[in-house]
Amino acid sequence: MPPASTATAPSPLPAAFSDDRLRAWQREALAEANGWIGGPFLIAAAPGAGKTRPALVLAAELLRQRQIDRVAVVCPTAPLTRQWAAAAAGVGLSLQPDSQVLRTTRDFQGIAVTYARAAASAKTYGAECTARTLVIADEVHHLGDELAWGAGFVKAFGRAGRKLLLSGTPFRSDDAPIPGIRYDGEGFARPDVSYSYAESVRDGACRPIAFIPFDGTLVWQSGDKVIESSFEEEVSTKERGRRYRTAISVDLAEGLPRILRQANDQLSRVRASGHADAGGLVIAADSDHARLVAGSLKDITGESPTVVLHQDAGAHRRLREFSDGNGRWIVAVNMVSEGVDIPRLRVGVYATTAKTAMIFRQIVGRFVRTGSGTKGESWLFLPAEPILRSHASRIEDEIARVARPGADEDGLLDEREERRETERSDEPDFVAVAADIAPQMNLFGEAGDDSVQPIAAPVPEAAEALDDGEPAVPAFQRRKDLRARRHRLIGDLALKRGWTHREANVWINEETGVGRVEEATIEELERSCRVLSEELFRPKRRRRRSY
Repeated sequence: MPPASTATAPSPLPAAFSDDRLRAWQREALAEANGWIGGPFLIAAAPGAGKTRPALVLAAELLRQRQIDRVAVVCPTAPLTRQWAAAAAGVGLSLQPDSQVLRTTRDFQGIAVTYARAAASAKTYGAECTARTLVIADEVHHLGDELAWGAGFVKAFGRAGRKLLLSGTPFRSDDAPIPGIRYDGEGFARPDVSYSYAESVRDGACRPIAFIPFDGTLVWQSGDKVIESSFEEEVSTKERGRRYRTAISVDLAEGLPRILRQANDQLSRVRASGHADAGGLVIAADSDHARLVAGSLKDITGESPTVVLHQDAGAHRRLREFSDGNGRWIVAVNMVSEGVDIPRLRVGVYATTAKTAMIFRQIVGRFVRTGSGTKGESWLFLPAEPILRSHASRIEDEIARVARPGADEDGLLDEREERRETERSDEPDFVAVAADIAPQMNLFGEAGDDSVQPIAAPVPEAAEALDDGEPAVPAFQRRKDLRARRHRLIGDLALKRGWTHREANVWINEETGVGRVEEATIEELERSCRVLSEELFRPKRRRRRSY
């Protein structure tokens, strides 16, 4: 286990830490770091919340106080190194991007390099790194102790006295430990500073987002059989994947092309409401799919969208040109992860076959940035695939505590896994036959409503039906859903309060009088979720209890 961060008694806050131009959470993070003298320090904050600024302010102050000699910023991609260098200049700090050495000329106080460069130059960096080096590891979840980048990072910066770790998601689906991060007994990271999506939306640091699932009749040929289903029906795992690919097929006029038209109409409404250069993003499954989507969008809008494929030369240049321009749509594959900063994105279509929580969360993060200067929510159209709806439904756990009545504020999600693979859609025994799909009610209102307000999802009685005539949720399903929700909330609370999962579980059982969760009633499970939500979003941190 890595050593814990080391701190002395906090000294008076430097003036730079109280700058009014910093967001409140950034000032609080810097105050938390005041007195930090060594070891790792993890800031887990939502994408778009602004992790770069406090990191650079801290680095500049440590240099000013002569507590460090140099700074090494390490991040996933080359464009990000230049973004870091440009941002550093704003606080009077000079970083040299893509340097092959750690000790540069006297023109620079440090470097900004990729994890790949750090691994390639690990021997050189390791020889030049000292205890007076500050390492800033951006999106540190890209590292793993047994992976090449992680091993190179440790070799390059093992002697650094301070490691400032930044991430929106400090965990990996492969369970590989991330260098420098401390874990509790349940394997969850222990951030020194945590700032969630919900808090960032509440504070105006990020946009709220409305999720618009689409569903309907989907027909595909599987071997010798023709299967018809909607996302509400149970099918086998293999057929579930084929059903999903039918939903995102561009060849079916009443399938994805219909959703693209709806999304384009929504983009027109956003532009007409005051955000004149608002843009839209479609995340496609692969290169061939992206080109077909682009052709469909051109038919709909009369304008050729920007297409960005990760393997193409000039991809980052096209991203930058779209970000600085006023084109309506961009279609991308594997180019929407960390560092893709296009604040004017307001409408999205989720058409990738990647369904993990990490990918979902990264994509959502593209639409929540507020740098365009305009207010209002963003919109993401997505297939009503149960796993995607599950990712999005976590909003409900935050919105009840964060959104103010009548305000344009929603919560967003926070998940704990990462996976980057995408599925291919060219199975020889699969053919998409027909689709008749349309946007359904979104999580917080009706599709097409420009002023979506959060609503509480009713929990019907077992013998009652919903107002819209749908059958009541069976008791066994309600209990299963409540237990899953309770488990997620316990994990969130443990992360937030610095508890282990067991401590959080014991705490909620004591608060609600539950002996064993396996024996809890639906009413007790509902009360547990309510108490956990309230505790999770208390403004003041509770002192950790020992059990």
